[in-house]
Amino acid sequence: MSRLLRLSLLIALLLTACAPAATPAPTAAPLRKIRLPMGYIPSVQYAPFYVAVQKGYFAAEGLEIEFDYSFETNGVQLVGADELPFAVVSGEQVLLARAQGLPVVYVLGWFQKYPVAVIAPAGAGVKTPADLRGKTVGVPILAGASYVGLRALLTAGGLRPEDLTIREVGFNQVEALTAGQVDAAVVYSNNEPIRLAAQGQAWDVIQVSDYAVLAANGLLTNEAVIQREPELVRGLARALVRGMQAVLADQAAAYAICQQFAEGLKDDAVEQQVLAATAALWQADRPGWSDPQAWENMQATLLDAGLLTEPVDLSRAYTNDFVP
Repeated sequence: MSRLLRLSLLIALLLTACAPAATPAPTAAPLRKIRLPMGYIPSVQYAPFYVAVQKGYFAAEGLEIEFDYSFETNGVQLVGADELPFAVVSGEQVLLARAQGLPVVYVLGWFQKYPVAVIAPAGAGVKTPADLRGKTVGVPILAGASYVGLRALLTAGGLRPEDLTIREVGFNQVEALTAGQVDAAVVYSNNEPIRLAAQGQAWDVIQVSDYAVLAANGLLTNEAVIQREPELVRGLARALVRGMQAVLADQAAAYAICQQFAEGLKDDAVEQQVLAATAALWQADRPGWSDPQAWENMQATLLDAGLLTEPVDLSRAYTNDFVP
């Protein structure tokens, strides 16, 4: 073997020995499953969540969302006990839970407007909060978002509960109203008024958000999760806001995605109107932001209604630190 050939082989062996070992192809990390109590049945109203799943926004944050629509699930209690990291709740539930000593924290304001309204047949003379004087008003229960919204309207109209009759009718407000059992009923502004109007009936609608700014639906976690896993909170909030923005950018595409998550949805014009009305409630210059005044107003309403006996520390009840 010539000297030149031996030298070439030696150089080749040295280069092979110094070459780095082949790196195995990376494998995707498994997604972390999050069970999320929603508080209601599958609906177009949850379009930002469905879009965030379908478009991979949650997955991009390393999350897989399991929607929990169980009525028996008390999301606030489970989050307060640190048994679940998140739940979708209405603003009044946060302050009531804090008053009970639960360390829950509201971290993303999904709805910017309180989604409650009072409806009455057109021509009945019920067009403003003050017009409720002397009327019988149906409400599901004497608690919850509907009752809180009604109490806010009474305050706006200069009324006290004794100035009218508030009748607890369960979740049959529309039936009680159409049967003439009540003069007006408390409903969700992005739902029943649209469905009733589609039936050709004329109704007057008093929107709570036209008279009061209240903390509405949003994302709940707890102090332990915030301290233990702040990036988990940040990631879920970021994905949800991306979902909200995507719905606003293309509601037709968002509705098509909703059809994959909520059974029974077809190319229904009424359901599409419900989606549009819902999107209008959470549209904002900075999606997810909580208005401090809305929390002040909510606490004042709960105190006036006797649902809170003393103020809670609002600075610990909500935060904007995780809003993208």
